[in-house]
Amino acid sequence: MKRIGVLTSGGDAPGMNAAIRAVTRTAIYNDMEVIGFCRGYDGLLDGDVIPLSVSSVGGIIHRGGTVLRTARCPRFMKPEGVREGLRRLKEYDIDALVVIGGDGSFHGAYELHKLGFPVVGIPGTIDNDMAGTDCTVGFDTACNTALQCIEKLRDTASSHERLFLVEVMGRNAGFLALEAAVAAGAEYVLLPEVKFDLDTLCKKLHYARERGKTHSLIIVAEGVMPVSELAAKLKDTAGFDARIIVLGHIQRGGSPSSFDAVLASRLGGGAVEALKRGEYGVMVGRIAGNIVTCPLQVSWEQKKDLDADMMSLIETLGI
Repeated sequence: MKRIGVLTSGGDAPGMNAAIRAVTRTAIYNDMEVIGFCRGYDGLLDGDVIPLSVSSVGGIIHRGGTVLRTARCPRFMKPEGVREGLRRLKEYDIDALVVIGGDGSFHGAYELHKLGFPVVGIPGTIDNDMAGTDCTVGFDTACNTALQCIEKLRDTASSHERLFLVEVMGRNAGFLALEAAVAAGAEYVLLPEVKFDLDTLCKKLHYARERGKTHSLIIVAEGVMPVSELAAKLKDTAGFDARIIVLGHIQRGGSPSSFDAVLASRLGGGAVEALKRGEYGVMVGRIAGNIVTCPLQVSWEQKKDLDADMMSLIETLGI
């Protein structure tokens, strides 16, 4: 294996640059050339390529986003798009491809794998919704970003005796909402994986008011319902003056935490090592502190469950 390609696809996540750096430098250390495809699969199809060197990936480990840029590529969801991508890879004499992204990006990589092309995936998404790894690149940073915002909101909630409804990202998974809720000391969290009971929430808010609590925080995962809809359902509940906050894409930005920078570096190096061993069509992940591999399709075929202890904990602590 003499030349490998690397791309970032789908939503950006803090730590993607650290992964690009690790892939590049590990490959060069092993006497391989590295080509970066800009704008994900769009760049692959359009031939938007740049050579990556030890110097070109210097100074990027601490940067958020992705220097290769990213995009969602509808063209690559069709068989003819995948075949064109394979043709491009052969045109540039690429022997293998490393894909950094979420499960949608891995679907594209898997299609290339089925055509016989060597691919390895690195899970990069703030949603942390991919099986085969305890944590995805970007999740820890997004949790910390959400926590910083929520802590500031609590100051205002306390000062003005308000109820804040905070919507966090995560698509149809509640990992980010649950982690942020426990860390921020929220009174309640709404998760897509757990059936929502409005009466229970209202009773809890009334109880809080009766014991003299002047403010409350409710964290809502975006996959549950629009936070504005919840606000309408809770109108005038317990006399709280409710305010709506949607954190949105701010959760994707910023420099990666030390955890994400280290995780991305380990997975980037692990991806190249997997290629060296002849492991293709796999995802590199971290389980119980160890770098492991599993088939790409595990990331979307197996269900990743929320931590039951965490869900129980927030119920206990939110009294």
